[in-house]
Amino acid sequence: VKFFGDVPLVVDKRILFGDQFEINRTPKADVYTQIELDLIFAVDNLNYTTTETGRVTKGAAQALLGKVYLYQNKFGDAASVLDDVITMGPYDLVDDYDTIFENDNENNIESVFEVQYTDVEGAGFGCLQCSEGNVAVGFNGIRNYTGPVFDSGFSFNLPTQDVYDEFEPNDLRLPVALLDIDAWSAANGATFNTGFEHTGYYNRKYIARQGDLNTGDQNLTNPNNYRAIRFADVYLMAAEAYNRGNLGDDIARDYLNEVRMRAMMPLVTATGAALTDAIYHERRVELVGEGHHFFDLVRTGRAATEINGFTTGKNEVFPIPIDEIILSGNRWDQNPNY
Repeated sequence: VKFFGDVPLVVDKRILFGDQFEINRTPKADVYTQIELDLIFAVDNLNYTTTETGRVTKGAAQALLGKVYLYQNKFGDAASVLDDVITMGPYDLVDDYDTIFENDNENNIESVFEVQYTDVEGAGFGCLQCSEGNVAVGFNGIRNYTGPVFDSGFSFNLPTQDVYDEFEPNDLRLPVALLDIDAWSAANGATFNTGFEHTGYYNRKYIARQGDLNTGDQNLTNPNNYRAIRFADVYLMAAEAYNRGNLGDDIARDYLNEVRMRAMMPLVTATGAALTDAIYHERRVELVGEGHHFFDLVRTGRAATEINGFTTGKNEVFPIPIDEIILSGNRWDQNPNY
């Protein structure tokens, strides 16, 4: 739904070849209803802990349900379920932000939903689906890098000066989140090539570290887990729900300031719209490089003013691939304005 809007929906059976001639795109509101039902069922049937690392938990289902509610502006429902994660779940903020994204600190107390990866089995461009590693890490990496700590990659998906400037002075999260490659190179004698999209910065959370097995094509076989939902995200989603839903700015500020205190940033005292802006700011700097910002801009109606070239009524979703439209017998309409 986030990527394409209305999507084909079939419940409790596989979509087989040929079914696409019978199945229409389902309105996203109906798809959200089914997502809610599935997640409510999961919440009722899961525990907060599991015996096998990486299995989904009650907290993961609750946090995702809260996010689904937030995407539909169901602020009261979002606040309620996210409160449960905060007060009933076994989660907390990791004391040292520096360690969250390192390979030796995966599945920590802040991890609510974490996708597991391994470098035991290799992959290549001839079989990307063969990889049990996180291929995004290699794409984010530093092109032809030689030096300490990091491995090389393809220099794609680079942070911009705009997000670098979003950080407040002395925010300890900045050097953890964004690698200033020129400063790093000068200080550590590292060498690299600039690649095609050079901005001077890299997503330090998800670039390859030295020390893994380098199995197969090492750029496609990184063991870095993806932290899909962190407890900091839960705090900030709950803060937004309370603030935008007019449910209590005091609670919204408390949740926001939990995240800011960990970063040793001054506490926020704002209310109303100013508090909303403070929450949006905090989401951007706390979660930078984790894949949330574009969707945050779209769901809050800020994309057209924040993204150069964004066309309202078009770029909220991506185009339906033409192959999918052809496979449906040309029954599915293209998304508007593509």
